[in-house]
Amino acid sequence: MATPTKTVAIEAIAADFKESTAAVLTEYRGLTVAQLKELRRSLGQDTKYAVVKNTLTAIAAKEVGIDAFDGQLSGPTAIAFIKGDAVAAAKSLTEFAKANEKLVVKTGFFEGKALDQAGIAALAALESRETQLARVAAVLQAPASAAVRIVDALRLKLEEENGGAAAEEAPAEA
Repeated sequence: MATPTKTVAIEAIAADFKESTAAVLTEYRGLTVAQLKELRRSLGQDTKYAVVKNTLTAIAAKEVGIDAFDGQLSGPTAIAFIKGDAVAAAKSLTEFAKANEKLVVKTGFFEGKALDQAGIAALAALESRETQLARVAAVLQAPASAAVRIVDALRLKLEEENGGAAAEEAPAEA
C-alpha cells in the first residue's frame, strides 16, 4: 500500500503529464545546482523541469497511458514537462546538453507519441512555432500583394494612356 505522500506525488506527476503536450526524460548526474537553475531558466516559463523519483514516475506514466519511459527510468532522473512550444524547449535542452555533457537526453513523448534521442533531436531541428507562422502568413499574403501591384500597374498604365485624365476624374480614396 502506497503512503499518502507517495500517492500525492504520483497524482502530481500524472497531472503534469496530462497538462503537457510533450515531456523529455533526462539524466542530470554530475550537474551542479547552478547548472540546473540555468537549464530551468533557458527552458522558459511554459516548461517545468522537475527532478522525479523513478518508481513514482513509472506508476504515474502508466496511469496516464505513457509507455515512452519504459526501461529508461534509472539513475538521477528529471523530466521537462512542456506545456508551450515543444520545439523551443527541445532546442534549449539539446543546446544545453551540447554545452554540458553531463546532461543526457534519454527519451520523451510529443503529442502522445514516443520519441527516442533522434526524435528529440529532430524536433529540436524544426523551426520555432513563430517562424513557421510567419512563413505561412507570408505565403498567404503574397497573392494579395501581387494583386495590389497588378491593379496599381493597370491604374498607372491607364493614367499614362489617358494623359492623366483618369486621375483627375476619379478622386483618390484614402
